[in-house]
Amino acid sequence: MGKALIIGCGGVASVAIHKCCQNSDIFEEICIASRTKSKCDELKAKLDGGKTKITTARVDANNLGELITLIEEVKPDIVMNLALPYQDLTIMDACLATKTNYLDTANYEPEDTAKFEYKWQWEYRERFEKAGITALLGSGFDPGVTGVFSAFALKHHFDEIEYVDILDCNAGDHGYPFATNFNPEINIREVSANGRYWENGEWIETKPMEIKRVYDFPEIGEKDMYLLYHEELESLVQNIPGLKRIRFFMTFGQSYLTHLKCLENVGMTSIEPIEFDGKQIIPLQFLKAVLPDPASLGPRTKGKTNIGCIFKGKKDGQDKTYYIYNVCDHEECYREVGSQAVSYTTGVPAMIGAAMILTEKWNRPGVYNIEEFDPDPFMEALNKWGLPWNEDFNPVLVDSETVKLIEPEKDGKYEN
Repeated sequence: MGKALIIGCGGVASVAIHKCCQNSDIFEEICIASRTKSKCDELKAKLDGGKTKITTARVDANNLGELITLIEEVKPDIVMNLALPYQDLTIMDACLATKTNYLDTANYEPEDTAKFEYKWQWEYRERFEKAGITALLGSGFDPGVTGVFSAFALKHHFDEIEYVDILDCNAGDHGYPFATNFNPEINIREVSANGRYWENGEWIETKPMEIKRVYDFPEIGEKDMYLLYHEELESLVQNIPGLKRIRFFMTFGQSYLTHLKCLENVGMTSIEPIEFDGKQIIPLQFLKAVLPDPASLGPRTKGKTNIGCIFKGKKDGQDKTYYIYNVCDHEECYREVGSQAVSYTTGVPAMIGAAMILTEKWNRPGVYNIEEFDPDPFMEALNKWGLPWNEDFNPVLVDSETVKLIEPEKDGKYEN
């Protein structure tokens, strides 16, 4: 059916590559490319012998010339960007130069400032349309499946969606006092940034971790969750008509928050360069180097994730609530593909998004967020490829009286 060039060989890429090989009817060939070719070769050795033909290559995803040369050599039908979000624009430029379809799982952000915006990638819309190629942005879980859930809810369950709460719960335990389940640099930048949500036509900014709620997650139980800004909010505000409010919450344990606060206080989460021993270093990048590699957490992690969306709106003139979510087991993911559930829930949708483009179920030149396409074939594929979804037509709403509302104390400490 088609050939994919997969840039990156970390935890998410490894899951996506495993899934592409499982889906060999569509992914007849894949080329795995990263700066460290030996990692690609190791993964190829594990997966060789199946129906999907696998090759490997070395590429610096910051080098436009190297990217163009590799794409011209491989001649893929799609480039799956599973590298770092700092490299999105360079890879998009290479896809434009070679007229190749593009997919990523996270929006571009500059290295020198913690920004989470789609504006840089949205500026490519006209160029991709003129080139006759598709760029699919944010084909992970959040962003990604949360957008598909939103499109599905609007198509099948609502005439108008007024309120959306996206809830991301990771109840996994890896045994470390402090570690991140995906790239530490990206994770800590995201968590330490100011929170933001959209209500009544404007963005409202909050301090990091200022708003806390406790929610009873299906198959997991009660967990502390905190309001963050997450990139899918920016696109869903534009693509859900009549929306009055949208928020994003993520769970964190007290040990994680305590360690993070300490690291912030001593300057280790800074992205401003400092001089050390005659060299310029970025504290956050140094911290990344000493923390456990997220790829090493797979065999240690037990527990489940629950990620989903609660919608409130109207159907046939009546108020309606609807909750759609996925529960994923860390140990089951590791047994299947050698990665924990955080990588799994991002890698599987990356494969599915690429399959949508290769099969031309989603075939529209330009740059699009995932909720702008028909959600039905993607939703069917989630059930088939390991991320089955559940529905609740009478969910407890986040701000209902049955949910504990716990606000931070004035000195910045949080209640347990």
